[in-house]
Amino acid sequence: MGQVTIRVNGYGHTIGCKDGEEAHVLELASQIEAKTRMIRSMGGQFSEARMLLHVCLLLADEAGDMRAEMARLSASGGGGPAADPRLADRLTRIAERIEGLAGAFDGGAGAARSGAAAPANGDDAPPAGRG
Repeated sequence: MGQVTIRVNGYGHTIGCKDGEEAHVLELASQIEAKTRMIRSMGGQFSEARMLLHVCLLLADEAGDMRAEMARLSASGGGGPAADPRLADRLTRIAERIEGLAGAFDGGAGAARSGAAAPANGDDAPPAGRG
């Protein structure tokens, strides 16, 4: 089991974690420390417990915003704009061209001469020698 010592609000804490997760725990602690500094910069005197409560509330608020955004994106159809069928066709032609070029490298120049590497239209890829 791994261990890492972190500093938050001026205090050192030894935290246990799975082996290999030390860097991740340090990153999490740096996020907490950044929120702690932000709250301290606002002025006022807080006990350590109250300071960490504010940090937790800020982080929970951010997590809630992200969950709401994820739900909104999921409800709108998977997180992005609808797929453009023309884009899918173009990507298929580009993939075929790449496969043709790879075949030319693997099997000699014969595959390239057979037309397998020719684009379906001129805007898919630059002509050989220009890219």
